[in-house]
Amino acid sequence: MKAFSADEVAQHNSADSCWVVLHGSVYDVTSFIPEHPGGSKIILQLAGKDATEEYDPVHPPGTLESNLPPSANLGRIDPSTFPAPRAETSSASQTPDEGPVDLQSLLNLDEIEALATKKISRKAWAYYFSAADDLASKALNTASYRSILLRPRVFIDCEACDTSTSFLGHPVCTPLYVSPAAMARLAHPAGEAGIARACATFGAAQIVSTNASMTPEQIVEGAREGQVFGWQLYVQTDARKSEALLARINKMRKWYKFIVLTLDAPVPGKREDDERSKNVGATLPVKSENEERPADVKPPGGPKGGGIGQALFWGTSAKLTWKTTLPWLAKHTDLPIVLKGLQTHEDAYLASRYAPQVKGIILSNHGGRAMDTAPPAVHTLLEIRKYCPEVFGKVEVFVDGGVKRGTDVVKALCLGAKGVGIGRAALWGLGAGGVEGVERTLEILQDEVKTCMRLLGVERVKQLGLQHINTRALEQQIYDGPSNLNKFSLWVSSKL
Repeated sequence: MKAFSADEVAQHNSADSCWVVLHGSVYDVTSFIPEHPGGSKIILQLAGKDATEEYDPVHPPGTLESNLPPSANLGRIDPSTFPAPRAETSSASQTPDEGPVDLQSLLNLDEIEALATKKISRKAWAYYFSAADDLASKALNTASYRSILLRPRVFIDCEACDTSTSFLGHPVCTPLYVSPAAMARLAHPAGEAGIARACATFGAAQIVSTNASMTPEQIVEGAREGQVFGWQLYVQTDARKSEALLARINKMRKWYKFIVLTLDAPVPGKREDDERSKNVGATLPVKSENEERPADVKPPGGPKGGGIGQALFWGTSAKLTWKTTLPWLAKHTDLPIVLKGLQTHEDAYLASRYAPQVKGIILSNHGGRAMDTAPPAVHTLLEIRKYCPEVFGKVEVFVDGGVKRGTDVVKALCLGAKGVGIGRAALWGLGAGGVEGVERTLEILQDEVKTCMRLLGVERVKQLGLQHINTRALEQQIYDGPSNLNKFSLWVSSKL
């Protein structure tokens, strides 16, 4: 195989002739430029250069082979002519790595996040940490839980504590689950598969992002018998890509038990920390392995501006409706459907009317990453309790966003949630210590859940209820307008 010098590769740095170096091999990606899901600019920023450092964390093995013909591999780079990649500043705080840390010495999720921030790249930190506009919803997600008080009971035998429950009929050992969070390999090479291994240790469910940095097959490889996974779906503007992905997931129903359709981000929010990290959007060829692009579909352009979020969302359909999307989904999968991103009681009520196809809903504001000042999930939980409590009897209700303590988990369960998800926390755990870091994250939360349940005098999850919490302070912030549920137009409009 021919060997190329760095100077030879550097000459091919345009749309007419675009070469990149990946893992020591030289590839001609000229023909792929107009087909790249993130647009041409991202590839051209890396033209004539070694792109391995930017490419590797966000592309599963096999991505090149599935998108380029064998002839695109031109040969090897002569390592003596190519300079070693320059080390990137590692964190937002610029604090140097102080060496190994005993993960057991980390006592809460804030300490795990702080360690991860020191260890992961700045572009990874910017993507994970960022939220929309002024980060108000991100902050309120956590603060809202602090406004709920617990009501401990005494003189109750609390030696035994059982956190087991079920999600859509599938048994799990904890009401905690990992929410879909993209690009886990930015934090650690173990990626989403590492999160899966940690979840197996605690019998926790994991919802995998469409924009995962590993394939669905790689993520469940080695999973334990009975481990529960859900697959999160963004519907693409080219529906054939989503249909192909659903067909793939349908063949892995031993592991992937349900489909989670995300609705709260038809367009990306303005995430300034992500966009400000210019090298992210300018040099990262973000593409999920889990999206197939037919050969005859060539996008007209790409995202304007920077940020991983902008690149990932490009190509996501903004045309989803009750009338068209759910029937389309029914044609391509018979797996149970969970709708993610509901933020009002009206939409929760409508979703319940689409049972039994819709088996569950996730109350979420996308971690505060879509619309700033959108309500936290716990607000929506209270809205449903106030205006349409019958929803809890028709679909299973899950929440995510802002969970930092086991007491947060218990409070959501008391309000009727079936499960409580963590997204960033799993990524921070991965960044702090790989699989062991995620395990430590889950261990901290699980221990705190058990402590809280015992102090409330509760042995089993199903015994938790409104009698264990005081929400009076938080209720002042809950929507207090008309229910909008008695209007015939609410139901009719959902069919338009």
